[in-house]
Formats: sequence, structure tokens, C-alpha cells
Amino acid sequence: MEIQLIRIVEDTTVDGPGWRTSVYCAGCRHACPGCHNPETWSFTAGEAVSVADVFDRIAQTEGNVTFSGGDPMYQAEAFTELARRITSELHRTVWCYTGFTFDDVLADAAMSRMLPYLEVLVDGPFIAAERDLDLMFRGSRNQRLVDVQASLRAGHVVEFEWDPRPKF
Repeated sequence: MEIQLIRIVEDTTVDGPGWRTSVYCAGCRHACPGCHNPETWSFTAGEAVSVADVFDRIAQTEGNVTFSGGDPMYQAEAFTELARRITSELHRTVWCYTGFTFDDVLADAAMSRMLPYLEVLVDGPFIAAERDLDLMFRGSRNQRLVDVQASLRAGHVVEFEWDPRPKF
């Protein structure tokens, strides 16, 4: 199984709290005007890399992991396997950015299989008119930080509560 990979960025702090490794994939049909990664829209951009090789690269890093793109949900099967391995073997959390809403993901058989392995789903398309530079970890006000596990338990969207203050 392969992921059409654009790049892996280590030691980033922009795609979720703390130091993270971000996996950017190819392929997105949302084509949001104002997208900051339009080079990732093509499904043939980047290179095909096995899930095992992506996992091995992540295993050599520290910190939690973020899937971005493009839209990882267009490669749901491969990203589900990668998320499963990250959570079960490395005991790290996974965030995923998608232009789909949580309800869209939940209603789709392939995409919903990723949910048990995600801590946060940053959902919804980027909407330029809703752009807000003061938001943490998202670009427009319509996007949500969905606490996936709490949402699955509650049966409705529960937003992730992030406290940036250090805990002592």
C-alpha cells in the first residue's frame, strides 16, 4: 500500500500543539480559493511511497504526527493503516486536516475507518472570506478542531479544547 507523498516535515509547530511530524500528501478536489498548498491538489504530484517507508521515517522522529495535504481522506485506506501503526506501535497521537466535515467523514465507509486512530480532525474547507490569522491550527472560522474520540462517544461533534499554557 502506498501514499502519494509530497513531503514530510519534521519538528514543526504549526500543524498542531507541540513538536510534530507533518505528512503532506497529494490530491485534493476541494480546490479552495486561497489554499496555502495548491501544489498538492494534483493526485500525481510528489511520489508514491509505501506506508511502511513513511512509518519508518516517522519512527525516527519525535513528537506527534499530523496528516495534511492535499487531503489525506482521498487516500483513506493508506492513511488509516499509517495512523493505526503510529498509534499502536509508536503510541503517538495523530491529527488530520481535511476539507470534508466530520459528518462527511463519519458517513463514508472508507474515511470513517481512520477515525478510531485520530485525536483531532481539523475539518471543513478553507473559506477565504472566513480567514482569521488569530485562530490556532486552522485558517478560517468555519473550520473546527474536532476532538474525534469525544465526538464518537458523544454522538455529536465535540470541539477540541487546547490550553497553550504549560502544565507544571
